[in-house]
Amino acid sequence: MADQPPDPGRARALDDLVIALRQLKLWAGDLSYERITARVNAAWREAGRPDTEQAGKTTVVDCFRTGRRRLNTDLVLAVVQALNPDVGYVAQWRQALRVVGGEARAAAQVRVHGELPPDPPGFVGREAEIAVLRESRLAVIEGMAGVGKTELAVHVGHLLARDQVLFVDLRGFDPEQPPADPGAVLDGFLRLLGVPGHKIGADLDARVAEYRSRLTEALVILDNAADESQIEPLLPGDAGLALVTSRRRLAGLRRVTIDLFTPPESLAFLGHALPDLDPDPAAMTRIARRCGHLPLALDLVAGHIRATPGWTLADHADRLDERHRDHRLDSGVELALDLSYRSLPAPRRRLLRLAALHPGPEFEPHAVAALADTDPAVIQTELDLLHHDHLVQRDAAGRYTCHDLVRAYAVARAADEDPPAERQAALTRLFDHYLGAAALAAATLYPADAHRQPEVPALSTVGDALAWLDAERPNLVAVASYAADHGWPSHTIRLSSILFRYLSTGYFADALIVHGRAHDAAGRGGDPAVQARAATELAATHLQLSNLEQAVDRLEQALSLFWQTGDRAGQARALTNLGVADTRLCRYKLAAEHYGQAAALCRQAGDEMGEARVLINLGGVEERLGQYEAAADHLRQALAVCRRFGDRDDEAWALSGLASVEVCTGHSADARRHFDQALAIHRELGDRDGEAWTVEGLGTLHNALGEPELAAEKYRQALEIFREIEDRDGEAYALNGLGETADAVHHSEALAVATQIGALDQQARAHAGLGRALDSREHLEQALTLYTDLDSPAADTVRRLL
Repeated sequence: MADQPPDPGRARALDDLVIALRQLKLWAGDLSYERITARVNAAWREAGRPDTEQAGKTTVVDCFRTGRRRLNTDLVLAVVQALNPDVGYVAQWRQALRVVGGEARAAAQVRVHGELPPDPPGFVGREAEIAVLRESRLAVIEGMAGVGKTELAVHVGHLLARDQVLFVDLRGFDPEQPPADPGAVLDGFLRLLGVPGHKIGADLDARVAEYRSRLTEALVILDNAADESQIEPLLPGDAGLALVTSRRRLAGLRRVTIDLFTPPESLAFLGHALPDLDPDPAAMTRIARRCGHLPLALDLVAGHIRATPGWTLADHADRLDERHRDHRLDSGVELALDLSYRSLPAPRRRLLRLAALHPGPEFEPHAVAALADTDPAVIQTELDLLHHDHLVQRDAAGRYTCHDLVRAYAVARAADEDPPAERQAALTRLFDHYLGAAALAAATLYPADAHRQPEVPALSTVGDALAWLDAERPNLVAVASYAADHGWPSHTIRLSSILFRYLSTGYFADALIVHGRAHDAAGRGGDPAVQARAATELAATHLQLSNLEQAVDRLEQALSLFWQTGDRAGQARALTNLGVADTRLCRYKLAAEHYGQAAALCRQAGDEMGEARVLINLGGVEERLGQYEAAADHLRQALAVCRRFGDRDDEAWALSGLASVEVCTGHSADARRHFDQALAIHRELGDRDGEAWTVEGLGTLHNALGEPELAAEKYRQALEIFREIEDRDGEAYALNGLGETADAVHHSEALAVATQIGALDQQARAHAGLGRALDSREHLEQALTLYTDLDSPAADTVRRLL
């Protein structure tokens, strides 16, 4: 046996984690699955988890099987703890699960609502619980899956009737998606409460404070909560009422536990759900008993009964008894699902099975139409019928989800009924759909890069394209990861290229997942041209995240591959990104050399737009070197090309670059006009990165005009966006700007960030600011040394101060 347990941090895919879990089992003495299960359940009981949530041996065994779409994080961590209780080791596994599954970012993708779902029709029972909840400011509704927690919370919400309503599904128990991140939920809530995106801070405590200050006797419903840490930041405090639902026992709130319906409640429910049938108390009693008095099961069976006219209630009761005997189904939910499923027409059964295969958190009719290879109008009708039968759920935006129990059942049915080739063909159609729609959306936003125009007329405008990409981003990230792991590597690679510019506008963590999976897939494929493109896209993301060492490694790999294949445009792109890395490292002369080589290659390849992008970057370096005339000339050339090609995104970058030069040369009116034009374009295209840098530039303009208060406000706005999108370089710039216009303490924060990412220019700027504020010769001398090494004109200013 090895001295040390296996390292989960080496895992790159779910199967790698499963293999590590097997190795851990051996390391711990190869315990039997029975003993592992017993240890897991003992720990869960001690933690207060109800018996209905205990693990079964089969479920534990499943954790050790390869080929899984997603691992049950809670269960895997419990198994790890049962095999090695060291807290630090369990934490390593938690991080590995988040990284491999892409969950750290998936948790940040959540949809919030400013209104309640419809009040469940024919709501019955729960009178005592309703009375308690109506008198409580904060309460958690606890109970097993399918017992009706959400329906009770929504019903009470309608009874309480508040002007301010916030509702969110926290996904605490979704088998396909991780629990929602509280910070992301607060971001959504604040936007619903009227806070502009650029004013939402990145710090969780700041978001909580702003959120609670905006509430006035609000009603907040937090559905499917995973644990206390998830809900604590989302509670309204003294400014409102909160109802929480969870399958677990949560501490700190008033608990209202709901159980199965009582027999009279079951009969009342069936009476409301089946008003057109002659009452038959004996048959209804048998139906309720066979459903285990579980509300979800009763609801599904009632839907089945409504869909089979001509049968008496006694007929349905006999059928339930017969199916129970034949199939030995112990769960009322499984029996109810089986009945509801088998009563559907064959095409609708197939549709439910295929929809459950969708790897994303939700779906809309066009995606399901691709899965089923059917007209979207037909799919819309079928999904509405499935919604009527309570087999799928629909939100106000017309998007659909499956209850986690329904999804698990339908996936199992697909495995039993649909041949692997058919399931593969359906997923291929789905991934083709996302490729085509994403390509059109990207081409609409960035027409100069258009290389494919599939027939998706609904995405013909910039607004529609951006809205589609924003709505589908969680699904696109999920598809990229799933396709890479399950036999569609080319789809991941192509999706990575299509989404490159969109994700680079501020979705850097998503970009890291998508481009990272594409890079891995390309490496396995062995095509040097594909490997080079994937390495370049991944490197560009590392640049935006200030991971400069990783970026340079990938770019050098890409450049070598591009040379092998003779791709001049590719060589130019790699050299341009190396120039960006050099710029971040303050190696301005080397950056200018790389940009010069890239521009020459673009001209040889006839790539005018590529050359324009090189000139935009070159202008930025020339500004830093004090070569303002050359910088302005190159930026004007690039601007003309961008406008001729209709490339609005790069037009905005050229405008803001030109404005920065004009600030340096004293042309304030021109600078303000160009900054305003750039900002309007960046906001139209949803480019958060471009917006942040332009707002930071406006701060510099106001500072140059002697307007420190206005400058500080712009720097604060930029800082919030930079932190939100994790742009550390921009964060250092904005902090130094605040140090110069608001409070010199920000220079210390800027110095810490700049030192972490190796930004020598911002280190020098921070030292200069601290030297002025503290009258410190030591800081000024450090600034002078750095500026001199960088050949920056700012060295003369510091020299005069000394």
